[in-house]
Amino acid sequence: MIEKLEEIEKKYTSIQRRLEEPAVAQDYAAVREAHKALSEFEPIVEKYRAFRQAKKDLDGAREMAASLPAGDELRAMAETEAGELESRVASLEEDLRLLLVPRDPADARNVILEIRGGTGGEEASLFAGDLLRMYQRYAENRRWKFEMIDLEETGLRGVKSATAIIEGEGAYSRLKYEGGVHRVQRVPQTEASGRIHTSAATVAVMPEAEDVDVEVHEKDLRVDRFCASGPGGQGVNTTYSAVRLTHLPTGIVVQCQDERSQIKNKAKALRVLKARLLEAEQEKQQGTIAAERKKMVGSGDRSEKIRTYNFPQSRVTDHRIGLTSHRLQEILDGRLDELVEPLTRHFRAEKLKDQLARA
Repeated sequence: MIEKLEEIEKKYTSIQRRLEEPAVAQDYAAVREAHKALSEFEPIVEKYRAFRQAKKDLDGAREMAASLPAGDELRAMAETEAGELESRVASLEEDLRLLLVPRDPADARNVILEIRGGTGGEEASLFAGDLLRMYQRYAENRRWKFEMIDLEETGLRGVKSATAIIEGEGAYSRLKYEGGVHRVQRVPQTEASGRIHTSAATVAVMPEAEDVDVEVHEKDLRVDRFCASGPGGQGVNTTYSAVRLTHLPTGIVVQCQDERSQIKNKAKALRVLKARLLEAEQEKQQGTIAAERKKMVGSGDRSEKIRTYNFPQSRVTDHRIGLTSHRLQEILDGRLDELVEPLTRHFRAEKLKDQLARA
């Protein structure tokens, strides 16, 4: 492991030096690639340097303790410090092992996000709207770009279905574990007796396909144009700007009505279509693995849940890792890292276990 870390640190230092070269500094593409590589190596290098310093400090504390007579006050202090440093070194070593787990090639990609109301009628649609706003706020907090592609609303500010593109560094790596059935427990706005109801909404998270991944031929598309519905400014319902794409070989249907321009709507719908086609192709290649999106979404039944949002107790529980937070409103306001980071660590650790078992 140390040899691998030394190699990464050398590459990191080499890239930093290259960026100082005038010829490289004037090459936009080269600078962009260099910064991308630096952002990938930086967490590992910083953690490795902290690990190396902690080991050095530990050796120093042990030497001091060994050089002093038993019963000496300074020896006791050095032994206490050595114990603390041993724990820190072990923790940093574990972090480094997780950081060295090979990254998912899709981690750097943008995200196609789909949300739908599940079991629970109007209350499920209202909750789907809450989830949509939660992810939008999270994107804003991380300075990602959030673009609505298609939005079908209900009468009480609920969301029947929504599709959005989230663009930003590390978007898929942070959101990929959000896919699944999200359950809510609260007193609905429409409930007069004050009883707590349980409803559900589904979330699907897909990495955006790159042009090299999926090729879509015009002859394989049926393009339908229609009047957009819902908010969008003057004229939104009087021009045929909304676009529905049907991929004839697979039957996949995508629509976009966010833009006034028919051309822009078609381009956005095509991005979503490519993501779905890429997902379908990956499922086919994996053979026995069930459709990832189907696993995420299930039937939308309340019993198929990855997370529960309990309003009376201000509690959010992620059932996959048994994590509970009592900051429900903060999480809905977009402070999702409290859940995202433990989930990421958990699934990286699981991946590392699989690798070690196969080794």
